Amino acid sequence: MCGITGVFNFSGGPPVERDVIERMADALAHRGPDDSGFYVEDRLGFGFKRLSIIDLTSGNQPIYNEDRSIVMICNGEIFNYKELRHELESKGHRFYTHSDVEVLAHLYEEHGTDFLNKLNGQFAFAIFDRKTNTLLLARDHVGIAPLFYTVIDNTFIFASEIKAILKHPLVRREVDLTALDQIFSFPGLVSPRTMFKNIHSLKPGHSILIRDGRIEVNEYWDLNYPLASEIDTGKPESYYIEKLDELFSRSVQYRLQADVPVGFYLSGGMDSS
Repeated sequence: MCGITGVFNFSGGPPVERDVIERMADALAHRGPDDSGFYVEDRLGFGFKRLSIIDLTSGNQPIYNEDRSIVMICNGEIFNYKELRHELESKGHRFYTHSDVEVLAHLYEEHGTDFLNKLNGQFAFAIFDRKTNTLLLARDHVGIAPLFYTVIDNTFIFASEIKAILKHPLVRREVDLTALDQIFSFPGLVSPRTMFKNIHSLKPGHSILIRDGRIEVNEYWDLNYPLASEIDTGKPESYYIEKLDELFSRSVQYRLQADVPVGFYLSGGMDSS
């Protein structure tokens, strides 16, 4: 559970101030007590607070590609990073850390924005392409890692938690009355709305692309519900039991990848098992 935050003045405007990025990152210190990292250049600023899980010594962020034309920060884990790294290294990419998230910079370098469905993990990340002045943000398929953002006067502000966004001097603390109504009418807020006016939650399975002064919010994945006629019912029950066991075992194995001790919770009862 790391914390990321950033500011991008995407259509002109003044340079980003480092002390603003530091204040925003400090609001996320509880998410990452192990290390901090910053990148501030002209109209872009990134802040990062790290909780070390993989590559404890050299995996701090921001992370770059080979020529440092791509800079990125990520909260989360890429479970299939070993397979992705092997594929990228076979194509000539050079890695300088053993961090799982370094694959993101090289995937973007190799595929542009068309790599999101290659990822298996829980993540929220921001990648900045210095050559094209492009910012890409994405949230994992089911929204395990949070990501919030607001746009004010051509300034794009984002963070893992709203409290960091509220540290920016342009942001006003104003309750969204429609969101307040949703709290009392529904089980919870309807994404992308939050309790603060003009501060949004990036939906699961969505990305944001900012380039040429424009902001695009795109859906890159959604759960597929096949029609009953499309389901193969000719296989025996044992096939589905074995398939579930295979998928579950692989999922647990992925989540045990760490350079620190790993613990887990167990719960019993018909409501949770």
